[in-house]
Amino acid sequence: MREDVNEKCAVVGIFGHEEASRLAYFSLHALQHRGQEAAGISASDGEKLRIIKKRGLVMQVFDEDALSTLRGSSAIGHTRYSTAGDDSILDAQPVFARYDLGEMAIAHNGNLTNAEEVRGRLIKKGAIFQTFMDTENLIHLIAKSEEDKLTPRIIDAVQKIEGAFSLVFLSRTKMFAMRDRFGFRPLSLGRLSNGGYIVASETCAFDLVGAEFVRDIEPGELLIFKEGREPKSIKIFEPTPKHCIFEYVYFARPDSLVFGQSVYQTRKNMGKELSKIKPVDADLVVPVPDGGVPSAIGYAQESGIPYEMGIMRNHYIGRTFIEPTQEMRDLKVKMKLSPMTDIIRGKRVVVVDDSIVRGTTSRRIIRMLKEAGASEVHMRVSSPPTTDPCYYGVDTPDKDKLIAANMTQDEICEYIEADSLAFLDEDSLLRSVNTKEDNYCTACFTGNYIV
Repeated sequence: MREDVNEKCAVVGIFGHEEASRLAYFSLHALQHRGQEAAGISASDGEKLRIIKKRGLVMQVFDEDALSTLRGSSAIGHTRYSTAGDDSILDAQPVFARYDLGEMAIAHNGNLTNAEEVRGRLIKKGAIFQTFMDTENLIHLIAKSEEDKLTPRIIDAVQKIEGAFSLVFLSRTKMFAMRDRFGFRPLSLGRLSNGGYIVASETCAFDLVGAEFVRDIEPGELLIFKEGREPKSIKIFEPTPKHCIFEYVYFARPDSLVFGQSVYQTRKNMGKELSKIKPVDADLVVPVPDGGVPSAIGYAQESGIPYEMGIMRNHYIGRTFIEPTQEMRDLKVKMKLSPMTDIIRGKRVVVVDDSIVRGTTSRRIIRMLKEAGASEVHMRVSSPPTTDPCYYGVDTPDKDKLIAANMTQDEICEYIEADSLAFLDEDSLLRSVNTKEDNYCTACFTGNYIV
């Protein structure tokens, strides 16, 4: 149950379906876990782009009337988390603009590491920005490009940006999908039942709309969708895969395929590895719902310790204000998580979570289990200590707020009031994703940044 680290957004694109905006809407439902602050869809009927975007969940932003206005056989959509202070509807996506070649909408998952530098150059050339989003840089780069057609303009624009980006572009007649050379964030291609296409941040969106998974869009690849043709692939950058390992740890839905692997199976593998290297004598394995469930299952299967849902989560608690007192903060955790007292009382419990970021939630959970009568609570974490913030599209706390960057493991154990604490190490994490290759970004655990 992570409240202190969030994936900023998800993207989806639909091409070649008469109900494109509706399929985008359902796809965004499947991707809601990646962004819960705002949602938007832009659709094209071949002559005009229309866009609706608002703050709120997908089902709050769109109703039947809204979707009926988003006519056309192509559409792109976006859900996002906002960072602190970004509460303007202008910061919702897709980003829309009119320029000399017509109209365009862009949706972006990731973070451009040279955004301020690019923005500064554009402003000096007369560009006027309406938002603080790095995505808006792309609109200006495309509009100011000296190329005379859209595809060369997009290529020209993406060659001027750095960092993490999974992008979908929509013009009146075409759709484009693009990943950065490192493939930090996931983006997959699927085929709709009518022969059209879908691209989405995760394959769980395909399952909901009945699409068939085709393949991942390659790092550095641009796909161009045009009516009556197969998608055209252009290699813009030589691929240097550095996939975000935290997609497996926490972000992606367990029923997705991400970077060619089952997220659910990968998380189970993490739990099994954790049990091998950090065993503990206990009576029960209990997950922190929902993120710790697959790893806890793997830990229980490998260790032979019985698995129990010793903590129940209330899924109907929305976002709450920051509580001014410790008593109110503890009450917030109790509203979301409830211990199964009859199961826990008198037992030695291994509680499994996907990560520890600030440590405050872990401490409250351990206190809750001990108040419910657990004789011992041993914390096991199915990822390495999170020591460094992410700059590639993840909203993480600053380093001085990351507990593992400021305390030793023994100090963390004492702080969260556990009887013991252990983390998965980096080598075991990489074994869990069935790779010996150096094709994952682990900067949040190591501080070794790719860009």
